[in-house]
Amino acid sequence: MPMTGFGWAEGTNILLDPNLMCKKTRRLRGKLAEICRHDSALLKEIINGINLGFRECEFQFRNRRWNCTVLRKSMRKILMRDSRETGFVNAITAAGVTYAVTKACTMGQLVECSCDKSHMRRNGGQPQMVNAATAEAALERQQRQQFSLEEQQYQRRQRYLNNGSSLTDVSPLERLGRNRKPGAGGKRGRRKFWDNIKFPQGEWEWGGCSDNVNFGLRHSRVFLDAKQRQRRSDLGTLVKLHNNNAGRLAIRDAMRLECKCHGLSGSCTVKTCWLKMPPFREVAARLRERYDSARKVALRNDGNSLMPEMPHTRQANKYQLVFADDSPDFCAPNPKTGALGTQDRECNATSYGYDSCDHLCCSRGHKHRVVAEYTNCKCVFKWCCEVTCEKCLEHREVNTCL
Repeated sequence: MPMTGFGWAEGTNILLDPNLMCKKTRRLRGKLAEICRHDSALLKEIINGINLGFRECEFQFRNRRWNCTVLRKSMRKILMRDSRETGFVNAITAAGVTYAVTKACTMGQLVECSCDKSHMRRNGGQPQMVNAATAEAALERQQRQQFSLEEQQYQRRQRYLNNGSSLTDVSPLERLGRNRKPGAGGKRGRRKFWDNIKFPQGEWEWGGCSDNVNFGLRHSRVFLDAKQRQRRSDLGTLVKLHNNNAGRLAIRDAMRLECKCHGLSGSCTVKTCWLKMPPFREVAARLRERYDSARKVALRNDGNSLMPEMPHTRQANKYQLVFADDSPDFCAPNPKTGALGTQDRECNATSYGYDSCDHLCCSRGHKHRVVAEYTNCKCVFKWCCEVTCEKCLEHREVNTCL
């Protein structure tokens, strides 16, 4: 059942026009009010992140029936349902905000943050060499400190809301307890974000400029989740918060280690390493895979948590995307659902995937034609600094849906 009402429309408009969030600053409280009133640089990066998410959404779905068009009339209708398409949009924009704010920290464009040096330890002013085991221990300490901070924020929020907890908004310490493996000797069985990091062999030194992903995570949560966390839990709110969080975790869990060697004549006497985010396209591709495997959920009887709609189905974890409404039919135009149809869309007659003419055209058939196009060719680099090209006439086969 699609969500309706002012609250959902308001949350939708934030993605289509992020500046709406800050128009009524008198009603805002806490960190969100500070961003809107006093931090135009951070607000600019948040908006850049939302736009980054939409651009990448268009790229990831360019060959599918739903191509994530950013036409406002269509996208507004799409976002009024708790479909898997809405789930992906929420996840990719939350990831985009995390990515853009984190990158701005690294580039020194925000005065309130810089590189992440929390895992670096100095010994009497001298660099301290680490190995894989000691590096994991340092990251573990950093993660515990983050959980402690989140627990404090959670307790303050619960005192304010006095509304219980949910699967999406649960105490970090409770999450820690839920994920302990029986008989694990007190060690956590949950996935750690550094599980995917390949540490180099031997000893090396923390250095460089690690991406401050925790700062990006916090401010993505402040801006995109604030309105939902202030209202009573319902299915749409819980689904949105879950997918927002899944998008942010896709950034954090994709962190990688980059290293540089130092020494005479190119030797690797000392190796310096730092944590870095991957290209955003890699994160988006991973989220698209989770879109394909998204789980349908319903509201539990307590009204505060999610459960699988189908019995005997595994509970979705926090990394997976969830949805509550089935997707509309995107084959034909429908102004009520925002579907634009696939007529005149270009398809691939030799493919067997989503971009195949049979699938993309919804078995309606396609037309084939040969078009003549002028393209740049025989390009030559001239010193300095110019590239000159000739124009060549090429013929290209084009297939479009009927």
